[in-house]
Amino acid sequence: MLKFIAKRIAQAILVIFFITCITFLLMNLVPGGPFLSEKSPSPEVLAAMEAKYGLDKPLPVQLKNYIVNFIKGDLGVSYKMQKNRPVMTIIKDMFPVSAKIGSIALLLAVLFGVPMGCIAAYNRGKFIDSFLRVVMTLGVSIPGFVVATSLLILFGSVLKLLPTIGLTSWKNYIMPCFTLAFNPMCYIGRLARSSMLDVINQDYIRTARAKGVKTTSIIFKHALRNAFIPVLTYLGPLTAGILTGGFVVESVFNIPGLGRYFVQSILNRDYPLIMGTTIFLATFIVVMTLIVDILYKAVDPRIDLTKGGSN
Repeated sequence: MLKFIAKRIAQAILVIFFITCITFLLMNLVPGGPFLSEKSPSPEVLAAMEAKYGLDKPLPVQLKNYIVNFIKGDLGVSYKMQKNRPVMTIIKDMFPVSAKIGSIALLLAVLFGVPMGCIAAYNRGKFIDSFLRVVMTLGVSIPGFVVATSLLILFGSVLKLLPTIGLTSWKNYIMPCFTLAFNPMCYIGRLARSSMLDVINQDYIRTARAKGVKTTSIIFKHALRNAFIPVLTYLGPLTAGILTGGFVVESVFNIPGLGRYFVQSILNRDYPLIMGTTIFLATFIVVMTLIVDILYKAVDPRIDLTKGGSN
């Protein structure tokens, strides 16, 4: 187990290093710069600003300096969004907002998605299965901005039941959390249904039925444990993505979270903020994937982590 974890941590560090290099190089290959706008500064002012932030140095030197500072825990300062404010401080302030909405959305996705898939699988071919499959297909097909806009129009403008922007009360969380949870909930439902269909045809499930075990016990106690592994695989990157903020959700509902700032940093060419949020998200995904691989052992003791976990 320790050998496996050490190996995965080494892989994670390598992945984050390559992501840092690729993101840095791609940003610098795009024409223009972070200080150019409709009212561009004079060449002298531009040169002074580039010298202040070290952008006048050769690209390999800039990359080396960034990696060295990153190892020290310094992600630089924002150029434009919150000028001269440390990127690490911005992430610390924005992440809790995204994490709160993401946690609620993740909880909704799992609590409704898994039972939905299990019920559909157990009632295969019946009306409830067909109905749930239609709902799940729509859920994975409809883009998030369509769901968000529809909710805004219906509950915000037409019925006027829910507030449309901000996070001033518990009602403000309903539409953003549902929007963020709807797609993963339906995808989890499809995964659970597919896995459950394989499991419920196993001999031990037939034996449980023959013994008169209740349907709920068969589904959620006996079958779900083995059917949950594909869902668990999806939960790793999903958790990282959903907790760091839904870009569309935070933009549509005007929520000051990390996702919204990430989009704005790209539009404003705020290099350090782009780099910081990208590295933060990549690190989160890698860590969550590692945790999921370890959790495999708790779900199914037959899995040998020394052979690569989920790979």
